[in-house]
Amino acid sequence: MPIAVNERIPSVEFKHINADGKTVVLNTTDVFASKKMILFGLPGAFTPTCHKEHVPSYVARADELRAKGIEGVVCMAIGDHWLMKAWADALGTGDKVMMLADGNGELTKKLGVEIDLSGAKMGTRTQRFVAVVNDGVIESLEVEPASGIAVTGAEACLVRL
Repeated sequence: MPIAVNERIPSVEFKHINADGKTVVLNTTDVFASKKMILFGLPGAFTPTCHKEHVPSYVARADELRAKGIEGVVCMAIGDHWLMKAWADALGTGDKVMMLADGNGELTKKLGVEIDLSGAKMGTRTQRFVAVVNDGVIESLEVEPASGIAVTGAEACLVRL
């Protein structure tokens, strides 16, 4: 069951490759402190919908989200920080979307948004979701009920802000 609205985002450490190419350890508590941000999750880097639609929707709409008071956008998926950096580079996310590597699926599990795709030989993944996080508190959380990004894409997110 997903984390409830008005709960704090769980404190989880993760590795991230910064703009200088250095690996740093960050904590979700720090990343989401004192800011209103979008956190969206998806099943996997370079997978068709995630790569061609979901992340690009947030890159394309980053300025509109900022105009509505969003101070940052974070994309998370289960995978390592090198994969997420390569994916960010391939999509040209720049400073529009921070790519968070949930290496062990710890944040995914604590948020309650894991999905078992072992039948498809993909293991445990992050279910497609989007949350508004305000100073570390979950203000809203939407989980995609089917395939696609009708609920969790940037366009749908903008309508709800």
